[in-house]
Amino acid sequence: MFHLIHFQFPFIVNLLILLLTAKLLGELAERFRQPSMVGELIAGVLLGPSLLNIIPGPGDIKVIAELGVFMLIVLAGMEIEVEEIRNSIRGRNLWIALLGFIIPMVCGAAIGLIFKFSNTFTAFLGLCMAITALPVSVRILMDLGKLQTDVGQRIISAAIFNDILALLILGIILDLNDVSKTLKDLTLSISLALVKVLIFTAILIVAYKLFNLAKRKVNVVNPRMNKFFHYLRGQESMFALIILFVLIFASIAELLGLHFVVGAFFGAILIPRSMFSSRDYEGVHRSISGITMGFLAPIFFATLGLSFQIGSLDNFLLLFVVLFASFFSKILGGYTGARMAGFNSPKSIAIGLGLNARGIMELVIANIALQKGFIDIPVFTILVLMAIITTMLTPILLKNVFNRIDLS
Repeated sequence: MFHLIHFQFPFIVNLLILLLTAKLLGELAERFRQPSMVGELIAGVLLGPSLLNIIPGPGDIKVIAELGVFMLIVLAGMEIEVEEIRNSIRGRNLWIALLGFIIPMVCGAAIGLIFKFSNTFTAFLGLCMAITALPVSVRILMDLGKLQTDVGQRIISAAIFNDILALLILGIILDLNDVSKTLKDLTLSISLALVKVLIFTAILIVAYKLFNLAKRKVNVVNPRMNKFFHYLRGQESMFALIILFVLIFASIAELLGLHFVVGAFFGAILIPRSMFSSRDYEGVHRSISGITMGFLAPIFFATLGLSFQIGSLDNFLLLFVVLFASFFSKILGGYTGARMAGFNSPKSIAIGLGLNARGIMELVIANIALQKGFIDIPVFTILVLMAIITTMLTPILLKNVFNRIDLS
């Protein structure tokens, strides 16, 4: 739109400009009580072809952005423990988790059918509408001081379930790569994808059982682990071991035909924390968080902004329908599930609103869909707008609802 610069900068200069702008706008977003992700995305839009065209496209920076995706997923997985997964589907919590996912997923599928999109695009749209970004939800609830409340814990439990289910479904969708398949071919593809997911799930269960066995013999395992770490002379050896551990599961997922994101997420969840001292594990977590949030994540979100093209928006009816349906279907799903779980109406609305922040996870899935050719730039732009708008509105509306709950 306003192309000020036509000279192509070297890669390292582009990286400098992108990171500096992303961090500045990320800090500005934080000042307005918004996730830094919003500012970092806007930085990419500002520098990219939509506005100034200083950096005309992602180019070589895509490699760093891919690493950013990996580390973001590792960080998200490290926030979850297996016990929390059990809690998310225990008792009546299951209603919140299920309906908070299924209702938006069905709405997305309905939009795809009404607008006569391909099966694969329809599935991706439903998935993007159904997901809740766990890291964003945690951050919003922490800022509001409501993370440890009953409502806050239900939001987090449902978000955990949503992220896990979404990534499993992602593994299936990525096998559906032909929009013109017959029903027979489609059934075969889905069946093969399900088999792959089941094989991967079986590997995860075996790994979990082995770690549980080691946990019972912690007095035997830990001294040996400590002795092993004592012999390692390289800097940040534990950091490297944890990344290698996650890479094993990411590689298994890729070899099975699933995306590495699926394997990295579950690998991070399965990290055997009991084998490390709490101080060492926290040190590794801080290192991963510092590298990711300080460098790789801002580059990833800014790169998404570079791919965002406001001029590509030509179907404003679709844009309005997607934004409206994504926002209200998630509230409806969370509200209905919470009511069935025994919550009163104000708290049910709060749970529905709390599940509405899509942020990181939806953008990762949208980016995968774009790279695989399942969606084009106009649709990608709509999905990015959906992530930004729902994420920005959630803390504002949730704060108002919480104030009413506190006063009642």
